[in-house]
Amino acid sequence: MSEKVLVVDDEKDLVDLVVYNLEKAGYRTLRAYDGETAVRKAQAEVPEAIVLDVMLPELDGWEVLKRLRADPKTAKLPVMMLTARGEETDKVLGLELGADDYLTKPFSPRELVARVRALLRRSRPSQAASAISGPSMHFEGLDIDPAAHEVKVKKKPVELTAREFQLLAYFAARPGRVVTRELLLEELWKMDPDVETRTVDVHVRRLRQKLGSAESMIKTVRGVGYKFAAQGKV
Repeated sequence: MSEKVLVVDDEKDLVDLVVYNLEKAGYRTLRAYDGETAVRKAQAEVPEAIVLDVMLPELDGWEVLKRLRADPKTAKLPVMMLTARGEETDKVLGLELGADDYLTKPFSPRELVARVRALLRRSRPSQAASAISGPSMHFEGLDIDPAAHEVKVKKKPVELTAREFQLLAYFAARPGRVVTRELLLEELWKMDPDVETRTVDVHVRRLRQKLGSAESMIKTVRGVGYKFAAQGKV
């Protein structure tokens, strides 16, 4: 069965355009024209991805995103923000709240479909697990199980999005190796070269916050990227 995408925007013509192109590409779609309806439909029908506008009646896109991330049923759904706002601060805010991608209006329907396809591909558990190779990894206070897509800090489970898990697993599989932002975007997430490397920093910051006492294992290499500063144990 084809994957289902929830399209949320208060402009009916725009929703019609997005839905038409997604369905033409083989996806099933749901529609919502305000924030309250978007949250209800996401929780009731749990789509595989959401295209979410920022400027919405009832609840704006930021609040919708917060509620989705707070609900275990929808916490890991890939979300692409679709908005007329193009300033970097808006993009960073969306990413900090848990958005996975950001597309500014006006947009090419072809690009939107391509980015939704990439978003879905990256979010599949099998893709996340394939970001690294080898068995489970164990460090002092941190355990990573790629097959089960699980992370524990001091034996307590940590809820990560698919992208955050990919990022952590990628780092942990390369202890001591410096990884550039460009490499992460192109090799790990298969994102276009013109995507700002700033998005990587936002995801790393969110990952560190969730790791708590283990956050110091991810070191910043100024002007270059990051490295995982921990050695595995049996």
